[in-house]
Amino acid sequence: MPRLRSLPLLLICLLLVALSGFSAYRIAQRLGIADLQATGLHRLDLYATSLEREISKYAFLPGTLSLEPEVLDLLAGGASDYASARVNGYLEKLNERAGTLAIYVMDTRGKVQATSNWRRPDSFLGEELSFRPYFREALEGGNGRFFGIGTTRGEPGYYLASALTGDNGTLGVAVIKVSLEQLEKSWTTVEAPVLVADENGVVILSAVPSWKFTTLRPLDDSTRAAFDHTQQYNRRALQPLGVKEIEDYDHGARLVRIAASGPEMVSVYPVTGRFLEQSRTLPGTPWTLTVLSHLEQVDDLAQSRAALAAIAAACLCLLGVILNERRRHLRDRLAAREALQKAHDELERKVEERTADLSAANHQLQDEVGERIRAERTLRAAQDELVQAGKLAVIGQLSTGIAHELNQPLAALRTLSANAERFLERGDVDTTRTNLGRIADLVDRMGRITGQLRNFARKSSGQSAPVPLCHALDNALALLDARLRRAGAEIERSCPVDEPVALCDANRLEQVLINLIGNALDAMADQARPRLELRWECADGMVRLHVRDHGPGLTDEAQAKLFEPFFTTKPAGDGLGLGLAISAGIIGDFGGSLHGANHPGGGAVFTLELPLAPAP
Repeated sequence: MPRLRSLPLLLICLLLVALSGFSAYRIAQRLGIADLQATGLHRLDLYATSLEREISKYAFLPGTLSLEPEVLDLLAGGASDYASARVNGYLEKLNERAGTLAIYVMDTRGKVQATSNWRRPDSFLGEELSFRPYFREALEGGNGRFFGIGTTRGEPGYYLASALTGDNGTLGVAVIKVSLEQLEKSWTTVEAPVLVADENGVVILSAVPSWKFTTLRPLDDSTRAAFDHTQQYNRRALQPLGVKEIEDYDHGARLVRIAASGPEMVSVYPVTGRFLEQSRTLPGTPWTLTVLSHLEQVDDLAQSRAALAAIAAACLCLLGVILNERRRHLRDRLAAREALQKAHDELERKVEERTADLSAANHQLQDEVGERIRAERTLRAAQDELVQAGKLAVIGQLSTGIAHELNQPLAALRTLSANAERFLERGDVDTTRTNLGRIADLVDRMGRITGQLRNFARKSSGQSAPVPLCHALDNALALLDARLRRAGAEIERSCPVDEPVALCDANRLEQVLINLIGNALDAMADQARPRLELRWECADGMVRLHVRDHGPGLTDEAQAKLFEPFFTTKPAGDGLGLGLAISAGIIGDFGGSLHGANHPGGGAVFTLELPLAPAP
């Protein structure tokens, strides 16, 4: 009879344990997918920025060939064989300097008249390429973009084409072929696989080599026939990747499965199984960027939490059983002495079991504390990587101005070197020496520009050292020099006679200064003559930098959320809202603080405060 009475209770306990474990598993899985989705969106932003930056480095290059008279004369049909050879040599040197795969020019019929690989046996010279889409787009709209595999060497690349015009209209098309292989190699070290598909659903870039030139959707016979005509993929097989949708989530995310199509390849991350797929269209292109986050860690975490929930439910059931047994023994306390002693022994045994369970729980708690300490160290490392990513984002914003700064000396070097050659032919050594001196000055200038950018881009060691603050501010202004001159900004800078020195990391401090000055310029973007005030002052063992703009100032909402991550007042796509949050964290690590407020005289003022370094 007692066994019959305890059977329903046992079944209820088993059902409760199962429901608890299942519910905990589903909840933990949903929360894990939500966290994975947020991380995937951040990865999309980083990968899209790196790809756009890689392409934009070469976007201006095809159009610059219209500035070369010899190129235009060759396309117009008035150039001699010697002039044609000079154009080939010029394109060869330009290709080596720019680091591109090939540079060539075609006439209006699509025939290659000059190319950088004219010396190679597989040269493009004389080839008929009018069937290429980028040629037709450039003739019709002035510019063309295309990703394809070369028909001569079978080398994939991104083609940027621009129409070349003269006094009599369009004379031909200039084409730059760029390799994105280096960007692909950098993606192989990331935490989750990433791929880029073109408008046809063909994977053209991928962190997983076996995924490249597969398709995300089936291709019909007419589409494959069109590919054979344009030779966009050089007759590649274009096998399906095998992505199968399982479930849809918010914000365009999907749960998909990728099955193994062959032997399992060695990779730093799983390439088969279930993934959270998140995609985004790249601006200015018909391409789609996709990040695939594997659910292995989410499943492991959900199973761990389900096991903990099941154990907790089992403990509750056990406690209920113990209480029920105790009540039954209390009810039978008037029974025989033997039965009472038996119940007492049973109770002691159960207490010992509970003590053992508590000891096991204590060991488990210690393990969880250790896991939390390791998680905090991982978070710290992630914060350092985020600081470096913020620095690279600043470099991406500066790249246009720096490219412009380097473009002028490069054009001058081209002119001076050509003139020096002519003066040497005339025997004018003095003028040649003067031109060579100017070339050396221009090279030094370009070296200073790239040297400042290289010093800023390198990863910080995290070690604090005495840093002259006025010198650090000058370095930040030098990096922003092109943007300041382009904006026509007026800088009012003041520094104490005895330059203040603080214990910090110079590289990270310069990152904070560039972020504060860049935000001030953004606030005054609509002003014809923006004015920026930078003032150092020392008092009570502290040094303070006041960065004041003359813009519209800060709203109440902006002041309340100024240093919150992902809060920004800039238009969508112009920022992630991490700059001030990262800057405040950096200054906090130095033992200082960062504050923002509205100035009584108008505009916003940010105050950076650091402790002065001890006197030597």
